[in-house]
Amino acid sequence: MEKDKLSARLELFVAIFLGITAVLTAWASWQSSLYGGNQATKYAKGIAIIGEANSMYNEAAQYIAQDMELWNRISDLRVDLEFAKSKGDEEVEKLQWKLDQIMADNVSEELVAAIEWADAQQEYASPFDKEGFIESYYEEANAKYEEGQKTLEAGQKDNSLGDVLGLVTVIYAVVLFLLGIAASFEGIRTRIAVIAVAIIGFIYATITMLSVPILTL
Repeated sequence: MEKDKLSARLELFVAIFLGITAVLTAWASWQSSLYGGNQATKYAKGIAIIGEANSMYNEAAQYIAQDMELWNRISDLRVDLEFAKSKGDEEVEKLQWKLDQIMADNVSEELVAAIEWADAQQEYASPFDKEGFIESYYEEANAKYEEGQKTLEAGQKDNSLGDVLGLVTVIYAVVLFLLGIAASFEGIRTRIAVIAVAIIGFIYATITMLSVPILTL
């Protein structure tokens, strides 16, 4: 009689345990799919951002080439202007006006500052010799690339968390299997042993699942 009561209690416990595990299995699977979706979205966004950064790198390289060509024109005009001044040539005003127009209309503030730095050097120096000046052209591209990398890293993290939840789902599936076969054993001790193993797996899977941040729609 006592054995029958214990058997009936075990069956009730297993039934409740099966229901709880089934619900948590569905929850873990859903969370895993959400993380998988986030990972795919962030990967796509990160790749798009890096693609944009590459375009910005190309634009920066073009700006450098344009400014170098502009500096060559300015240098030539300066040489012509100094030569004209030394000869007292009538072209002085015309050359000065042309130089002033180029400096006002075509030269950026950053390039002006670099030219002023170059002029202040005791020996001849190009504005592009100024430390950090060429790198400044790539600042926005570098920031965009870093943003893309961080987005990809976030996607990788979501992928890892999704894998953890996938493992949790597998462990819950094993727990369900053990609970399902527990009733097939005649010996009470054998049933309890199988249920105990299932409980250990359940606790481990639940703790692991709770370590993963919960996502919502």
